[in-house]
Amino acid sequence: MELVFASNNQHKVDEIQAIAGNQFILKSLNDISCFDDIPETGRTFEANAGQKSRFIYNRYHVNCFGDDSGLEIDKLNGEPGVDSAHYSGSRDFGKNMDLVLSKLGNTPNRSARFRTVISLILNGKEHLFEGAIEGHITTSISGSKGFGYDPIFIPNNYDVTFAEMDAAEKNRISHRAIAVKKMIDFLSS
Repeated sequence: MELVFASNNQHKVDEIQAIAGNQFILKSLNDISCFDDIPETGRTFEANAGQKSRFIYNRYHVNCFGDDSGLEIDKLNGEPGVDSAHYSGSRDFGKNMDLVLSKLGNTPNRSARFRTVISLILNGKEHLFEGAIEGHITTSISGSKGFGYDPIFIPNNYDVTFAEMDAAEKNRISHRAIAVKKMIDFLSS
């Protein structure tokens, strides 16, 4: 089965391909020559994921999925949430992480979670899958692997950030892995 992933984020494409293995052939937007800027105007992960998958399905009539994910910090009332990619007003994750660390200051409540919602459109019908992983925000940036907020997020029951884990370990436990595995289980049934 071929599935188009409504993303040009190569980090996400590689991560999902690693999680999925040979369960399906994953195609990126580049693979189908889609260079459009897909709108992402929803105020929830579900709305944005659905917006992406419907855009691709309506335009290309292929089985596809879109995702939206982000970091939710309890002390910041769920911020950055759907604004995770441009929290500081830019797509610079160094600036985004600096803003999070600045807003948290030395507060002891640093609980947070990463959430992903996948909208799969299969033969015209939408199916949603969610993954989340609980953890906390560090007081400083640590690690050089991964992407996004990985250098400031430590999952529960670990003592290293996502950016300090090897890709295989992160892909085993991440929010995206949980959602992708749910989608794979659905596709296999």
